[in-house]
Amino acid sequence: MVQLPVPEPGPDAAVAFVREHLADLACDTPAASTSIRGGQTEADAALAALDVTGYAGRRNQVWPPERRGASKMSPYIRYNLVALPTLWDHVADAPANDRRKYRDELAWQEYTRHLYARFGRDGGAALGTELRAHPPSPPEPWDEPWPRDMECMDTTVGELHADGWLVNQTRMWLASQWTVRAGARWRDGEEEFFTHLLDGSRAANRLNWQWTTGAGNGKAYAFARWQVQKRAPALCRRCVLRDACPVQDWPDQRTTRASMSELLRDDPDPSVTSGPLSRSGEGDVEAVWLTAESLGDADPALAAHPDVPAVFCFDEPLLRRLMLSGKRLVFLTETLADLATRRPVAIHRGRVTDELAGRRLAVTFAPVPGFRRRAAALEPAVVHPYPWLFRPRAGRMQSYTAWRKGMPAQPDRVAA
Repeated sequence: MVQLPVPEPGPDAAVAFVREHLADLACDTPAASTSIRGGQTEADAALAALDVTGYAGRRNQVWPPERRGASKMSPYIRYNLVALPTLWDHVADAPANDRRKYRDELAWQEYTRHLYARFGRDGGAALGTELRAHPPSPPEPWDEPWPRDMECMDTTVGELHADGWLVNQTRMWLASQWTVRAGARWRDGEEEFFTHLLDGSRAANRLNWQWTTGAGNGKAYAFARWQVQKRAPALCRRCVLRDACPVQDWPDQRTTRASMSELLRDDPDPSVTSGPLSRSGEGDVEAVWLTAESLGDADPALAAHPDVPAVFCFDEPLLRRLMLSGKRLVFLTETLADLATRRPVAIHRGRVTDELAGRRLAVTFAPVPGFRRRAAALEPAVVHPYPWLFRPRAGRMQSYTAWRKGMPAQPDRVAA
């Protein structure tokens, strides 16, 4: 068993911890994000400051950064430091158009989780293959998918590497440039995003790439100079290629249709996809097992068992395979250190099923293949339901619109 010390709160201690204990599992020299801090305390402050007035009109603005309307809540959403139902309720009094648009983005996040859970419940590589079409291939692939002499690429890739966060508009630029323009494999680009994004999740990341490159809906998002001039004109003005822009014109639309998975049409057993509706299991527990899908104070298992330690394991075999940016490991460490100011926390490194074996654990169900495999081996004593915004149901998921029509107008409220 490899138990690590719990660092003091704050980014400096988290960076030192990752450099000492996890550096061999990172693809770069561990450092903190230049603009986003981890932890429930930071998440709560971000939520308290969140005002989505004007969101509908400013959410796609890119440059300068002070004009952006994006909420920057996605890293906290990814780890359920702020749950989707909480954000849904938070914007209830916002102006109608801004509230509608922001809630639509929350529902899209939920849609990605539903799809990932449906496709990944049997342990497969969920959303790793094209859902509906093969992305288009340009006549002459580019040597470099993100040429750094293009100011729009240099600035956004720089933000990805330094901050671990991007506005949605530039995520679409980068994904379209990578695959639709340059002809590189979308899965490789998705891995690059996943490596660096603090909010990187296989659910949202893979589906966003599929939709942008045309694999998810049969129609690729076209990237051209027009978007940059509209959303970030200063980038064009200072670009060394402003008079010879390689994306001056729109790319040709070239799409090859593919067969559609039956799982897009229906879910044979939504109860398996969604996990338990209410708490399962009884009796005392020794610890609350924390997963990366649910690290917030409101995690159902944490809330239901306030008097036992929380335990988190940095999954060494998984992290060695992924080789994430140190920024992501620092964000996770900041989160654990912050939690440790309110309750006992144990941090381990190793194989999760080895490190936590033989203990009576409480845990919140996580709708990802890795959790299902580990939970089958560990057999937690108590499993709490996942805090869905909308509980998964049978029915069509060929598109977000089709899925949304099958969901209720307001969130489900699930008992812990």
